[in-house]
Amino acid sequence: MRQKTVFVFLLWLMISPALVNLFAQDNEEMPLIDYTSPRKYEIAEITIKGADNYEDFVLVGFSGLAVGDVINVPGDEVTSAVKRFWKQGLFADVKIYSTKTEEDKIWLEIALTERPRVSEINYHGLKKGEIEDLELKLSIVKGNQITPNISDRAKKVIAKYMEDKGFMNVEVGVLQRNDPAKAGHVIVDVEVDKKLKNRVQQIVVTGNNALTFNQINKVMKKTNDRNWRNFFRTKKFVNEEFEKDKIALIDKYNEIGYRDAYIVSDSVAKFDEKSVIVYLTVDEGRKYYFRNIKWIGNTIYPYDFLDAVLNIKKGDVYNYKHLMERLQTDETDAVSKLYQDRGYLFSQIEPVEVLVENDSIDFEMRIYEGKPATINEINITGNTRVYEHVVRRELRTKPGQLYSQSDIMRSLRELAQMGHFDQEKLRPDIQPNPEDGTVDITYELETKGSDQVEFSAGWGSTGIVGSIGLKFSNFAIQNLFRPDTYRIVPQGEGQTFSLNARTNGQSYSSVSMSFLEPWLGGKRPNSLSAAIYYSSQSTISDRYLNNIQSSYGQYGYGGYGSYGGYGGYGYDSGYGSSYGNSYNSSYYDSEMDPDKYMRTAGASLGYGKRLSWPDDFFTFYGELSYQLFMLKGWYRSMFPITEGMFNNLSLNLTLSRNSIDNPIYTRRGSSFSLGLKVTPPYSSFNGKDYASGTLTEQEKYKWIEYHKWTFSGKMFTPLTSNDKALVLMTRAMFSYLGHYNENAKSPFETFYMGGDGMSAYTSYGTDYVAMRGYESGSLTPVNALTGSYTGYLYNKFTMELRFPLSLEQSATIYALAFLEAGNSFASIKKYNPFDLKRSAGVGVRIFLPMFGMMGIDWAYGFDKGYDGRQGGSQFHFVLGQEL
Repeated sequence: MRQKTVFVFLLWLMISPALVNLFAQDNEEMPLIDYTSPRKYEIAEITIKGADNYEDFVLVGFSGLAVGDVINVPGDEVTSAVKRFWKQGLFADVKIYSTKTEEDKIWLEIALTERPRVSEINYHGLKKGEIEDLELKLSIVKGNQITPNISDRAKKVIAKYMEDKGFMNVEVGVLQRNDPAKAGHVIVDVEVDKKLKNRVQQIVVTGNNALTFNQINKVMKKTNDRNWRNFFRTKKFVNEEFEKDKIALIDKYNEIGYRDAYIVSDSVAKFDEKSVIVYLTVDEGRKYYFRNIKWIGNTIYPYDFLDAVLNIKKGDVYNYKHLMERLQTDETDAVSKLYQDRGYLFSQIEPVEVLVENDSIDFEMRIYEGKPATINEINITGNTRVYEHVVRRELRTKPGQLYSQSDIMRSLRELAQMGHFDQEKLRPDIQPNPEDGTVDITYELETKGSDQVEFSAGWGSTGIVGSIGLKFSNFAIQNLFRPDTYRIVPQGEGQTFSLNARTNGQSYSSVSMSFLEPWLGGKRPNSLSAAIYYSSQSTISDRYLNNIQSSYGQYGYGGYGSYGGYGGYGYDSGYGSSYGNSYNSSYYDSEMDPDKYMRTAGASLGYGKRLSWPDDFFTFYGELSYQLFMLKGWYRSMFPITEGMFNNLSLNLTLSRNSIDNPIYTRRGSSFSLGLKVTPPYSSFNGKDYASGTLTEQEKYKWIEYHKWTFSGKMFTPLTSNDKALVLMTRAMFSYLGHYNENAKSPFETFYMGGDGMSAYTSYGTDYVAMRGYESGSLTPVNALTGSYTGYLYNKFTMELRFPLSLEQSATIYALAFLEAGNSFASIKKYNPFDLKRSAGVGVRIFLPMFGMMGIDWAYGFDKGYDGRQGGSQFHFVLGQEL
């Protein structure tokens, strides 16, 4: 009772000045009021003074007083009005005066002093990013008033923000100073002294037996002491991360069966000015095991089948996280996915602990299957690039079908493979309608440019080779005579049309054109492809070659191979390469002999079909191709053939399976292909005696014959589960060029191994195989008779670790580290699968929608090539090719 009396007395002391001011102005004519005898008055008028930034009627209404009200003077009505204004916090002073009384009427004046407004805010001791974060959280705004509450709250918010960043000793001040340029305004200075960032000196854990300290340290990813094991991990103490680490620690205990584990206490003690000691006390409880698991409510799948899919057996260590993964979240074979793939979108599975006895737990899996959901509507948003039917034909979900989660995921994959949409932002919006048992699906797309323009230049011994390429991936040959569909070329049907041209002005030029229709006829994913191409290369004159040989001896010819199509290192030391590069390119061009050339013309026509067995990831592709090689005066050191016209008519058959999820930054899936390229066995029926040795090159190879076998396999395994997944790519490649007749072995279609594999400037049938860490062609056997590089078999193995740096639509960038091994051989008799040349290195890839895939690798080759030189340190550039 005494406390209440004191409180009322203090309140009266606070309010009494306002009551005194009610009738106590300096004006001598102010009416006098007898405070010992309260009297009732009717309010005749209310005026506002000193609040120019507010409307008078708003403030009068806020006071709770109104003209015509009858109030006691002195009395509670005036006191309540004063309290309302103080509570708002917008005014530094509040007074209510009586300016006039007449009989039982009273005239009131509310005198207010506004708090200052903020004209400018200055932050001191904070970084730009920190200021931007805090501005969203603070209530200090230019033009608004600042109150003591706002200042105090700002200090607390800033202190908490900095503590979460590891600055435990931060000091914050919010200071105000009058703005000399604007009356009634203040400049606010936010002063932050971060002090030293706190680091974890030591973590002390007590009560742990099931987990060792090192295991606990590993689980707590962001709260780490100065143990050597944490050399590459942060040592900062951030309270927010510490709270997450405590949750992660309990989750870890739950994963190993300690269902009741909890943190008894935790504390953070100051070690010195820049470090702290973290104390944790845990109670592990007892270890539990799964015992009996019973299924209730299942009619679609029998108990034994569900048990097999769940794959949790009696006696297994209790792990609730693993249980929920097997029931709900595993992408490939969770129990709930079985139901959703059968249309049971509304099904639910609830695991219930029905008995805990000693260290064993019995579960009931209570299933509500519901009714199958039928797809009602399929909507597509965000597509501004291709015709809608081009998108819809890729979808595995159709109106009227039963809902299937697998069909949705497959549809997203097919949309990603199209290349017209941002693969990282493909999302299905699934809207169930339980009332009628249907579901609406919206595929939310974000269009990206997929046409590509290539402008590039390369420098070699013959000077600059420039290239230009155009790739239109949304071509529409059906709209060829509809000018309104043109955006440079007719577009809309998702076809691919490419044009490429390369030249160095004098000795080399090539042109090519290709077309691909991925859905021939528009009803089935059967592809039709066609291509034509022509290239021409000239070589140096006899006079120039004789000058080189007379100056440097018979070292052989090199240097010209810098374009990837001529040769390489010479027979011995490769001096020709150094000599050739020392010449001025214009002089080199003048020594080109147009009567010594190698020209290639070719065309191909292919047809592909998606298979349904063994599954619909398989495709079969057949291609008929023809090449005409025209050589005149060609040097044998560059190629085994020097003169003549040679025909290559072949059939290429390829069986492949591709299940990768994303063609640019692949996280999971695989890609395998097995190919066979064959020509007719002309030597078996043309009547020529190939063993006689009397046939000229023109007679022997007029129609080239061979059979070529190729295998390639890649697998992608995500090592982390987030979108920016660390991915392991493994690859194996093998190819063999065989013959029907030992005396008619083809000099064409051979392998040229080593370097970056860029074959952009070649004009004859040679496969360029990349092998990082080695010079171009250095892993290719040299033909003892001709001195040219000729490989008839190769194998190659790669392990590559990839990590994404950016997955934005504008640019996909990822870093990589790799191990590689491979080699090529002159014949299958000389093949040794264990004779591998090894290399390792790092690199980066960047995919720009306009230019395609580019990158650079550094690799170190550990072994010697066929030229006798060790691979050593090498840089390799990527311009569209796969290394």
